[in-house]
Amino acid sequence: MNKPLSGLKVLDLSRVLAGPFCGMLLADMGAETIKIEMPGRGDDSRGYPPFVNEESAYFMSVNRNKKSMTLNLKSQEGKEIFKEMVKKADVVVENFRPGTMKRLGLDYEVLKEINPSIIYGACSGYGQYGPSSELPAYDMIVQAMGGLMSITGPDENHMSRVGSSIGDVVAGVFTALGIVSAVVHRQNTGEGQLVDVAMLDCQMSILENAIARYFVNGVNPKPMGNRHPSIEPFGEVKTKDSSMVVAAGNDQLFVKLCKILGDESMATDPSYQTNQSRVEHMDQLFESLNGHFEKKSTNEWIAILREQGIPCGPINKIGDAVNEPSVIARDMIVEVTNTKGDAVKMPGIPIKFSKTPCSVDKAAPLLGEDTAEILLNWCGIDSDRLSKLQSDQVI
Repeated sequence: MNKPLSGLKVLDLSRVLAGPFCGMLLADMGAETIKIEMPGRGDDSRGYPPFVNEESAYFMSVNRNKKSMTLNLKSQEGKEIFKEMVKKADVVVENFRPGTMKRLGLDYEVLKEINPSIIYGACSGYGQYGPSSELPAYDMIVQAMGGLMSITGPDENHMSRVGSSIGDVVAGVFTALGIVSAVVHRQNTGEGQLVDVAMLDCQMSILENAIARYFVNGVNPKPMGNRHPSIEPFGEVKTKDSSMVVAAGNDQLFVKLCKILGDESMATDPSYQTNQSRVEHMDQLFESLNGHFEKKSTNEWIAILREQGIPCGPINKIGDAVNEPSVIARDMIVEVTNTKGDAVKMPGIPIKFSKTPCSVDKAAPLLGEDTAEILLNWCGIDSDRLSKLQSDQVI
């Protein structure tokens, strides 16, 4: 059965995380995604631990369902081969610092002359234009500059980056969304285009109510740990044996929660009668809630609250999360075997299609493992020329 993007041909020049994550999403959806890497070295993340039989688990986690070929884009012959491939491609993805592809003579302005319908997805720290466009960026830098770090952590004296590399990952998701949107536009008009995504822009876009609160109140939001600035009770409570999270996000749920806790006086207390009043008295509210929740274990409370329809959950460690029944039931942990025969577990595909289901069919490729096949199929390069390209260090 075809996947949603079956037939789409993608040349993925990206490395490390943001761009590769985008390329992986396109590959998961069925696009033929060819990862083009520097001969002898490959993507920098191939050197990141931990390793499985000398192959990076980091690299494997964001490059599945792709093919890999090596090509030296600094060589003239490498450039010509790439241009030949662009003629048959639908999409180019790169996450170099702006200006790099222009110096190589392979930027969008050049490639669109070769293939006017090409969609060129460029993911960078600060975008293709603007005062910071040529500055280097990493996930932690944009989390800090974009304000996310300033609202994350237990309090304003202990600000923290998000544990996942959300700056890279979100940029990868937005780049994939932009590319797919450009594909739809091309189907309607025949036009290709440049898709310019900045990690910093993406960080700003996911701040949601923090920006709204700043412009309404004129006050910089601060970290609040596991509390919510606008909804209460919505956070972590202490139980008899550990902690858990509870989200009674409206007045009706709060009244029901109070009944379950055996303290209906809380529901009629003027300090807690509306969500706004509960937000204003959140410290006092959670002190009372903790006093009730400390009487039973986390598992006991989760069973009781779920039966009554109160949103709640355990604070899982990763080892617990990967074994959650819902995670298992929805195939969100999958196992694939790479070319070396090593079985590797990784997250599954979170979008479930009823007509065009996706799957993880191929582990991340070894460096250049598909070079010969790709050059033959895309460029008609036979074994004799292949040997010459290898000896000339073009591939």
